[in-house]
Amino acid sequence: MSAPPVHRPYVILDEGFVVSGVLGACSRVVVTDGGDLVCTYVLRSGAGKPDYAVHQSRSTDGGRTWTSKGPVWPSLVGSASMSLALSRTAGDDLLLYGTSTPVDDGDDTWWDGERQALKQNDLVWARSRDGGRTWPMPSVIPMPIPGAAEAPGPMTELRGYRALVGRLVACYAPYNSFDTSVVVDRNQIMLVKSDDDGRSWSHTSMLRFADPDAGGAEAWVVELADGRLVGTSWSMSLRTGVDTPIPYALSDDGGAPGRPPGRPGSRARRPRSPRCPTAGCSWATTSERNPTPGCGWRSRGPRRPISASSGSDRPGWPTGRPTGPPGAMPGTMPGRTSHSASRP
Repeated sequence: MSAPPVHRPYVILDEGFVVSGVLGACSRVVVTDGGDLVCTYVLRSGAGKPDYAVHQSRSTDGGRTWTSKGPVWPSLVGSASMSLALSRTAGDDLLLYGTSTPVDDGDDTWWDGERQALKQNDLVWARSRDGGRTWPMPSVIPMPIPGAAEAPGPMTELRGYRALVGRLVACYAPYNSFDTSVVVDRNQIMLVKSDDDGRSWSHTSMLRFADPDAGGAEAWVVELADGRLVGTSWSMSLRTGVDTPIPYALSDDGGAPGRPPGRPGSRARRPRSPRCPTAGCSWATTSERNPTPGCGWRSRGPRRPISASSGSDRPGWPTGRPTGPPGAMPGTMPGRTSHSASRP
């Protein structure tokens, strides 16, 4: 049995506000090749108002001071409620990915807690080719199955595959919509991908939960240093409301569907880039029942990168082996848990 990971305390070098006095959420920050820090976040007009607008701030001194650049898309303020996550590519382009919900139709809410339903929305994305100084209007990504989407995680542009460099991948959790006639397959996390810079999209099921009554949220997909993808998600039984173990799944083929694991010839094609002996994944968690955030990082070598949980049996996404308590990622806490994952 492997030794448990060593948890080292973080040292706070500096702290302050990117923006203050506003109702902000969904903040993400990246560093450009020029050394600037770019932070995006969403603001709304008031508490309980479903009119989130994506804003941007920039720092040229390592985060000591910030300059607000205002809404990314001023023309959409008041007509679309947007929740988008920021990321950057190896080529220094910036990406925004998430959901857009119409708010100019008289509806005053986007959430139905009784049915665990979201107002019907769209998946959208955009690419800035000048470090976030200008952005084209967001483009819609067609959703492959009925229902609404919850998508707080960022989009990733692959860099570890020679044949698939530039592939865009992102994931989302399917949700019920306000239309009660629409049947939604919530027992999964979907992955969308494009090999032509968003002109067309394909999809696969990244995670399928072991509990048939489970649904997901807070889904993320990141590329490890050796070119593999790791996808993870918070999950909960929709029947009992009890959290289920946080699952993860791995892909050796850029998220493309393959043959079911275990059959002859089913092993996915390995990345052509050299294997990294310490390819790992870092994660952070928070819980409604535990005010102390959890965090950690695990380096398990090429074939055992992070601890396991119930995982996925979907083609192209075989699960890892348990290296910790069965069915739980390190740092998983009781109660509703929010988490994020990243490549260190």
